[in-house]
Amino acid sequence: MSRFSISQITTVTQSFADDLDAYRAAGAEGIGIWEMKLAEDSLERFRASGLQSAAAVPAVPSILPLPLMEGPADPDERVEAICAGIRRLAPFEPACVLALTGPGDDRETIVEGLRAIGDEGRRTGVRVVLEPIQREFAHYWTIVSSLADAGELLDEAGADLGLMYDSWHLWREPLEEIERYRDRIRGVHLADWREPTRNTHDRVLPGDGVVEFGPILDALRWDGLFDLEIFSDPELPDSLWKEDPHELARRGLEQLRRTVLSVSA
Repeated sequence: MSRFSISQITTVTQSFADDLDAYRAAGAEGIGIWEMKLAEDSLERFRASGLQSAAAVPAVPSILPLPLMEGPADPDERVEAICAGIRRLAPFEPACVLALTGPGDDRETIVEGLRAIGDEGRRTGVRVVLEPIQREFAHYWTIVSSLADAGELLDEAGADLGLMYDSWHLWREPLEEIERYRDRIRGVHLADWREPTRNTHDRVLPGDGVVEFGPILDALRWDGLFDLEIFSDPELPDSLWKEDPHELARRGLEQLRRTVLSVSA
């Protein structure tokens, strides 16, 4: 039985409490928690909601600095912030906590950071995952742009991390790669690709773009939460972030559910 969740960046302007209300009203089974939205009462509200926790994102998500997000410049401070985020998110029992490498050429620092993050995840009982970012916009986010890149980096580091599959980033990668790394995938984000895509924050809802989800979902054989994750540039005239968040959650979940269930039917 497929289960569905919404990542909180999808309704970026709402509070944690409002997200819980919107996602429950939309019929979601889960929520992808972003640490930046947590308030003092968020854990209590979350437990009362009956929702499950999908992939969670720490407030500082990468080892090296990100050009498009604020945060410490020093990688050691960033790694400690990620570890603190893992500890803060652990009580929500997320399916996984997501991490990025950040862009740059300091591979040694990235490798050391991945080991430390993996160790923190093991201590707290939280699975941490590394997310590859698609090649066109990788220079904003990462040094790994495929499951193979990410898997090889983790093997090099000997780091105790799994992998994140995001359809917006990896829909053009070979299906054989999904099959090769399927047992290491601990979280799945779904969004569609607009053609042409205008920038790194220009996703569309499943079914509104050019991604052929059938072969991807067949290769994944995913039995966890399918997590809708939408980034949308508010400077663009048709930005999804300009829509009413409750309506976006309802419509987004409806299209996510239709997309997934049409494959398994």
